Amino acid sequence: MKKYYIAIASLLVFAACKSNIKPDKPEKGEADFTRYVSLGNSLTAGFADGSLYRSGQENSYPAMLAGQFKAVGGGDFRQPLLLDDAGWPDLHLVLGYKPNCATKAIGLGPVPYDGEVNSANANNISSGGPYNNLGVPGIRCIDYALPGYGSLNPYSNRFYSTAEKAGAPMALALSSQATFFTCWLGNNDVLGYATAGGEGNPSGLMLGDISPVPAFKATYDALINGMTANGAKGALINIPDVSATPFFTTIPANGLVLTRQGQVDSLNAVYAPLGITFKLGPNYFIIADATAPLGRRQAKAGEYILLTASDSITCGGWGSRTPIPEAYTLTAGEVANVQNATEAFNEIIAENAEKHNLALVDMNAYLKTLTQGITWNGVEFTTAFVSGGAFSLDGIHLTQRGYALAANEIIRAINLKYKSTIGLVDVNKYNGIIFP
Repeated sequence: MKKYYIAIASLLVFAACKSNIKPDKPEKGEADFTRYVSLGNSLTAGFADGSLYRSGQENSYPAMLAGQFKAVGGGDFRQPLLLDDAGWPDLHLVLGYKPNCATKAIGLGPVPYDGEVNSANANNISSGGPYNNLGVPGIRCIDYALPGYGSLNPYSNRFYSTAEKAGAPMALALSSQATFFTCWLGNNDVLGYATAGGEGNPSGLMLGDISPVPAFKATYDALINGMTANGAKGALINIPDVSATPFFTTIPANGLVLTRQGQVDSLNAVYAPLGITFKLGPNYFIIADATAPLGRRQAKAGEYILLTASDSITCGGWGSRTPIPEAYTLTAGEVANVQNATEAFNEIIAENAEKHNLALVDMNAYLKTLTQGITWNGVEFTTAFVSGGAFSLDGIHLTQRGYALAANEIIRAINLKYKSTIGLVDVNKYNGIIFP
């Protein structure tokens, strides 16, 4: 499995977003933004383009929210910033020139940042805390109840203190003294299974599994109970469906395009014993499936080919004579596992919002709206890979502009719930995909 930290790997209900950037008189309404704390995973940390890097952190959606909260009494917002923009522990991706693996023609594509990873980014910076942004790439909701987790994850290891590493992440969250908080947890409880092609357990505790619903509920309930115990208000953000991210939608299941009759005849001869036929134009890829005759079959509508299979399809012959391996596809049954878990987790999140009278941000619905395209001040955003502008080059995490869209949806939910008039973020002042 490629190293993609999630979660998502999510943007909501308005076809055009333009008004109320700066209300005449921002008011805090019924919430207290004095100490804002953000809980979450890679999306909260500002992860983008396959890595964590400083400018991504500086333009995380919590940092954007904190900037808007200042107009209504919000305090300073401290983040565990890296030293530079190269990326850590891996170089982040940029759009650059690279040869096509098939034609050798030079074109644009994701390439590593031109620089070196700074090993000093691994140094512990807990002395610079306490931090307001507690987003940890890779963390699952169920990990919040795991003592010692802070030492297991390199991202938390660098800014948790020794005592915080020994305890569970929930203890750090509950000690944060937040007067207002956002919580965007749960993506990684299902996304790791999805990005691994459904190779894990649909209900298990290991990385690459879908977290068991009872364990998710127990942890999430305990976290929100604790965060609200002293009267803090907040916004709970739900989990987007994988179908709204280009990591899963860029390569269509019927993306095997045959342009010559000779190709058609050759494949028909190979697959005649399995009753599989091909035609000129788009055809469904051949994928590996241990339950199918000879361990292979054609993909079906509604199944997904992962973005990480792209080069091997183009240059390795995957999808025709060589089936695409199971780790690079999501079959119908695996898609159902992901969707069922996403629905169950989102129900738990909604129940907590109602129980504690908190704002609920339906990021799942918003990202589905983004698939049709939304416009901000004349700029259109979609979920298309690279050209859509909202998703970064890993196909799961957002660009800075994408995070700004998410921040605005959170602000709308906060304003509606707490009768505040917090201004929206100017989306277009942030970077999308930068072309060379």
